[in-house]
Amino acid sequence: MQDLRRYFSNVPLIALLIANVLPLWGVLFWGWDAFLIVLLYWSENLAIGFYTALKIAFVKAPSRKDQWSKLLIIPFFIIHYGGFTAGHGMFVLSMFKKAPEGFEQELSWPCFLAFIELLINVIRQAYSIIPTNMKFVLLGLFVSHGISFVYNYLLKGEYAVRKVESPYGRVVVMHIAIIAGGFLTEAMGSPAGIVFVLVLIKTIMDAGLHLREHEKRQKKLASGAA
Repeated sequence: MQDLRRYFSNVPLIALLIANVLPLWGVLFWGWDAFLIVLLYWSENLAIGFYTALKIAFVKAPSRKDQWSKLLIIPFFIIHYGGFTAGHGMFVLSMFKKAPEGFEQELSWPCFLAFIELLINVIRQAYSIIPTNMKFVLLGLFVSHGISFVYNYLLKGEYAVRKVESPYGRVVVMHIAIIAGGFLTEAMGSPAGIVFVLVLIKTIMDAGLHLREHEKRQKKLASGAA
């Protein structure tokens, strides 16, 4: 029983590693270039944001006031993070010259909702130019994050730690390295060797951040400092 428990405890990390290795298949056998790899990793922002919103919704709220505050925090996070992700996506599309001229100006939604409209437009533009096989890899990324959410957050009780970790630090640190690698591969014509190194760097960083985040939350649960 203990061995079985230990096996299942590694499932989220295994799923994460598999999801990160899938892009190598795209590079080696489907001819993916640096743009598709960087766009894939930008797309992971969507999965991170989606599950962060779910974490806020499920986080333990001991009082009625805390419950009501979540109703305000969730839409604020969606608009704020959506704007951040939209700007990041525009940068990726512009960096690889995939953004139509005046694309970011075609907005009609009022006030801060324009951030969400821009995000929707970026998603439409990005996914209109990706190959079908990449859509399955994107699904794998969402499943990987979903496994971690269900196992670590719901089943292992991390929702009892009343503070939801901000996703911005993880996203910024990871994607500075990814975008820097994207510049390098674009400048050198996207050789498979350098794209391989880009995928490897991202996988190592992702696994390290994943382990540190959940180890920190489990320590808080064990100490009762939720």
